[in-house]
Amino acid sequence: MPVKSGWIGCLALCGGLITEAALAECLPPQQGDVAGYSVCKEWPAYPGQTLNAATKLESDGTAGNDDTSGTYDLVVSIRSSTDNEMLADYYKRSAFVSDAIALQGLELDTARYKLSPELRAFGVRVSFKGSSRVNPMDETWLTLYVKEGRHLRPVLDRLVVYGFSGEWDGNCAGERATTVRTLEMAKTSSHGYADLIVKSVTTGVAGEGTAETCELKTTTNKPVLTTLRYDGKAYVIPADFKGI
Repeated sequence: MPVKSGWIGCLALCGGLITEAALAECLPPQQGDVAGYSVCKEWPAYPGQTLNAATKLESDGTAGNDDTSGTYDLVVSIRSSTDNEMLADYYKRSAFVSDAIALQGLELDTARYKLSPELRAFGVRVSFKGSSRVNPMDETWLTLYVKEGRHLRPVLDRLVVYGFSGEWDGNCAGERATTVRTLEMAKTSSHGYADLIVKSVTTGVAGEGTAETCELKTTTNKPVLTTLRYDGKAYVIPADFKGI
């Protein structure tokens, strides 16, 4: 369940208290007035474990509470669903920049990312939305994490799984395109991790005329399959597939 709130301090470094009601509903508590997003979700693959992700806007002391532009820190963690004990975590300072392309939210992805017989990953999806109407640009990035002892490690970093962009006059004339990417586990593997098959489908819309006489043409390209392989540290992502 997503929550746009203050910094979720107890998800990060302090291990603060959380109420039984909040645990039962999987609602991270709010702390302070610094803008950010937080989500938590029971991990179906591991009953009794709760996944958490939260961002915190790095305030420079000049922006108001309603200003959400700037740089965001990120915390991802696994906690015990019963007593909120920290089981593993990951922290990255200045993980995202939010400006003309603004951070819009987080989502936890618990699809069946089985990278090896003994290892399952989970995902965090981060959404961004552009401020321009005539030059739209929206993206969603997927990062996969694995648990290694008391730490989480990103093994697939910022794969763009949704992208929307284009250039038009705001009424009709111009072009826009949407690309959606999905993941499948391949039967092959590299360095002990399953290869990932990425299916990309792009749909384009072209418009001609005025708002009153607009003619739209939609074209859907054939799916394109791309295999991502683990190099021993991370999955190698083509540059045009990766969020900046």
